[in-house]
Amino acid sequence: MLIHQTEILVRFNEADPLGIVWHGHYLRYFEDGREAFGKVHGISYLDFYRNGLAVPVVSVNCDYKKPLRYGDSVIVETIYMPSPAAKLHFEYRMFDSTHRNLVATGASTQVFVDAKSFELQFTTPAFFEAWKSKQNFNA
Repeated sequence: MLIHQTEILVRFNEADPLGIVWHGHYLRYFEDGREAFGKVHGISYLDFYRNGLAVPVVSVNCDYKKPLRYGDSVIVETIYMPSPAAKLHFEYRMFDSTHRNLVATGASTQVFVDAKSFELQFTTPAFFEAWKSKQNFNA
């Protein structure tokens, strides 16, 4: 497994009038975690695009444990889960940065599609197989 943590400050526009973060923003925090993961581990969305691919999300879930509030800082832990299939699978754990309480858990799945035609790719691209080999994944 590869893991990356990124810290995100909850902004004013992400909270409702009671100061509680709207539940949909948690999915955006997952996205922020995936982007940070890609930059650190050399597998960003731009790397896919340069190879003629897009990687749309086809499944995402979030289990909410505790609310976030405006002004909180949250740590998004993004975990790459190797798969032999032509897809990306990530799991997430979010913690408040002050007390390290678990705020949410979740997962997402992305598939490989041609960037122009959006035709689904059933085999894992060679550049991604090479990346996995560098990470010593057998999946």
